[in-house]
Amino acid sequence: MAKNTYDVIIIGAGTAGSILANRLSADPDRKVLVLEAGRWDHKLDFRIHMPSALSFNLTNEFYNWAYESEPEHFMHNRRIAQPRGKVLGGSSSINGMIHIRGNAMDYEKWGAMEGLETWDYAHCLPYFQKMEYRLKGADEYQGRTGGQYLTTPKNDNPLFDAFFASVQQAGYPLTKDVNGYQQEGFGKFESTTYRGNRWSTARGYLHPALHRSNLKLVCKALTTKILFNGNKAIGVEYRTGRKVHQVFGGEIICCGGAINSPQLLQLSGVGNGGHLKEKGIPVVRDLPGVGENLRDHLEVYIQCASKKPVSLYPALKPWNMPKIGLEWLFLRKGIGASNHFEAGGFVRSNDELDYPNLQFHFLPIAIRYDGTAPSEGHGYQLHVGPMYSDAKGSVTLKSSDPAVHPRIKFNYLSTEKDRKEWIEAVNCARKIFNQPAFAEFKAKELSPGEHIATDEQILDFVAREGESAYHPSCTCRMGYDDMAVVDKNLKVHGLENLRVVDASVMPEITNGNICAPVLMIAEKAADVILGNTPLPPSNAGYYRHKKA
Repeated sequence: MAKNTYDVIIIGAGTAGSILANRLSADPDRKVLVLEAGRWDHKLDFRIHMPSALSFNLTNEFYNWAYESEPEHFMHNRRIAQPRGKVLGGSSSINGMIHIRGNAMDYEKWGAMEGLETWDYAHCLPYFQKMEYRLKGADEYQGRTGGQYLTTPKNDNPLFDAFFASVQQAGYPLTKDVNGYQQEGFGKFESTTYRGNRWSTARGYLHPALHRSNLKLVCKALTTKILFNGNKAIGVEYRTGRKVHQVFGGEIICCGGAINSPQLLQLSGVGNGGHLKEKGIPVVRDLPGVGENLRDHLEVYIQCASKKPVSLYPALKPWNMPKIGLEWLFLRKGIGASNHFEAGGFVRSNDELDYPNLQFHFLPIAIRYDGTAPSEGHGYQLHVGPMYSDAKGSVTLKSSDPAVHPRIKFNYLSTEKDRKEWIEAVNCARKIFNQPAFAEFKAKELSPGEHIATDEQILDFVAREGESAYHPSCTCRMGYDDMAVVDKNLKVHGLENLRVVDASVMPEITNGNICAPVLMIAEKAADVILGNTPLPPSNAGYYRHKKA
């Protein structure tokens, strides 16, 4: 085989790409090239590996593509930040480390779509189990042998006790495991950490495979174009600095994520023909669904001041940071070893729904993603947002220059259903904080504040303060209708030797954080690509709400 020819070329060493690199290169006769536009995830860089340092990566361009949306019309024309990982491990190296599979009914919905029968819950659950590693407590729903290490938090702050008591007083159940039989309710949130360190897919899958002679990784390699011979993908073009390279492969796999993958397809001539012609790009395949159907989760913070000095507020003080850092560095313990998203839950915002449509994260501190606090003093907060907004956006090209960020439009708050669920979401969060269990702690509501009372005021608050939960998805979605981009085996429709494996292929967004579903998709895709016999479907049941 020629020096610049490979059996497989993986574009992106992120959440999905790292898994595929490991699984596909396990065959020593398969020559695999991985191209990553970002940096190496240096083991000594605390900014990646210290869980509590996540706000740095979410607000800094060193490891982050730092995308922004176009002005969002229903959000006071604000540009909404959309960080994406630009480093080995991709967004799994900069995210909030919350491990949520989604609701079983999400996958039942996928499996009910034409041609996607093997993407139902029974067929997906074994692949969740395959990729998970838990030190203890595994059952018929949980995995113990995979590359993704998971840690169950201790919830040792008294505010967690108040939170779990309060949700029950508000009429919501507790659940033993939000990733098990019953997602609905409140409980502990597992984190993708191990012994006090972030555990990205680069750490769990890519690094253990880099010793293989048949696996080559190139960092700071920006893929600029997929090369075609007719309708067959034959290679890629990429840049390192000012140098342009071409490599050729038997199979090309896009793993850039819900923003980068549709951008690269469009740059390569795959997408809406009219849009491509406007940008002067020759059309290889007219697929109007590329970049369309963009979905995301929007969220707000409901924050309260605490009468008792029990929150994590002192950790924000500069004079306390050296001690926290040293404790983490030498012992991998303490405040620095947690992502602090240790509890939360899923509820139905009204009785007409069959399964949860709202997600909550509880934090024993009042703080924003950028690390700023709303006021001096102790506090706590709930992140809340609808999971199934029917607002759809798009990712399209601004320029034919690969270095120019694409045009991203989410259309948050643009539908009647979305606005209705937002009013319900804020009211549900307030209901929880107004229960007797929080009486000894709650001083006043910091955000949105008691003066925000009417439906119109709540929607204006969401428009002014809402932030993305950083879950872009569905822009190269799976299916067989006119707007689908890939088939059930994640092959791009009408093209040979080209697949997409990342969050963009989701036919619908899942309930909760999307990193775990992407890992599952990658594990399932690896078996398909290798021609392995699929894991047998699970017969484990799942919770169904019974309406009164």
